[in-house]
Amino acid sequence: MDMKITFPGGKKVNADFNGFIHKTDQGLMSGGEGSAPEPFALFLASIGTCAGIYVLGFCQQRGINTEGMEIIQKMNFDSFSGIINKIKLNINLPDGFPEKYKKAVINSANLCAVKKHLENPPKFEITTN
Repeated sequence: MDMKITFPGGKKVNADFNGFIHKTDQGLMSGGEGSAPEPFALFLASIGTCAGIYVLGFCQQRGINTEGMEIIQKMNFDSFSGIINKIKLNINLPDGFPEKYKKAVINSANLCAVKKHLENPPKFEITTN
C-alpha cells in the first residue's frame, strides 16, 4: 500500500492515494495560501469521519434515519506540551432514536480504524534514496 506525497508549490503538500489527490496547504499565518486544509486538520477530521462511517453503517443496517444526527468532536490540548491529550466524540442523536441502540451506536463508533491505530500506533521508519 503506497501513497505518493508531492510538493506542488508554496506551502502545499499533496497526497496521491487510491486515485484521489488529498490537497493540503498551510494557513496564511503559517506562510501558506489557506487554499486547503492543513495536514493536521485532515488527521483530526479522519478521526471523526471514521467514527462517523461506523455510526452511519450501524444506522443504515437497522433502517434508522440519520437526519439531524451529527458527531461533535472536541479536542483538549495540553497547554504544556501543545499536544492533544483527549479527543471526545459526542454523537448527537435525533429525536426518536431508539433507546435500545444508544450504547450500541457508541460501540460502533469505537470500531473506528483510525482510533484503533492511535491506540496501537505503527512504528515509523524514514529513509532517503
